[in-house]
Amino acid sequence: MSYDANVLIASWNVNSIRARLGIVSDWIAKNHPDVLLMQELKATEFPAEAFHALGYQAAAVTQKAYNGVAVLSRLPVETVRTALRGDEADSHARYLETRIDGLRVVNIYAPNGNPIGTEKFSYKLAWLDRLIQEMQSWLKDDIPTVVAGDYNIIPEDIDCHKPSSWIRDALFQPEPRERYRALLAMGYTDAFRTLHPGETGQFTFWDYFRKAFETNRGIRIDHFLLSPSLKPRLAKCHIDTEPRKLEKPSDHTPIVLELH
Repeated sequence: MSYDANVLIASWNVNSIRARLGIVSDWIAKNHPDVLLMQELKATEFPAEAFHALGYQAAAVTQKAYNGVAVLSRLPVETVRTALRGDEADSHARYLETRIDGLRVVNIYAPNGNPIGTEKFSYKLAWLDRLIQEMQSWLKDDIPTVVAGDYNIIPEDIDCHKPSSWIRDALFQPEPRERYRALLAMGYTDAFRTLHPGETGQFTFWDYFRKAFETNRGIRIDHFLLSPSLKPRLAKCHIDTEPRKLEKPSDHTPIVLELH
């Protein structure tokens, strides 16, 4: 990974790294990302050795049966922080801040928040508030920053197949959507939507039920947000639906960012 060549960074909620290790390894071998961020590992131990064999260094934060995030990189990975600041009692494995070749690369797995009106929804909003504070602080330094992962937020109506189907879901509520817009107002760039304005039917998650993928009844909840200094380097951002077509796939599919 070098600034004289384009950089490929991918993000993927794998929904169990043990269950999807073969699918992920095959995708890496085919696509050769410089960096891969993974969420929802659902494992106490991360199988770093499997990725070492493919030429990647690894950093991970794990939790038994739930959550978990990992960063793979062709270049050395410096782990900066393994928990989001602001709540020392929060033990969920949802955050991993790293430095890779001059970039601040942050992997997040934001809370789902369902059902609305419960402590889970309150936790979601509080977690997002902490993220906003952290991302605000990064704007004060000159380190180019990528914050990617499963935000569990449907930013706009265009980001779901049918808004009325999500009206009672935590991912679609005004409060998390307002927080997402606050990040954009601070100067962060939604890489995918910037390059694909107004484009419909572009999703990163489809339910396993009722042939949701086959009929493209999905939602876009996996995002790349870029700090202002990275916006001029934004070359491409696309959603790769091929892994979702495989047998026993994750319910998410990779989203891939390319930087000049």
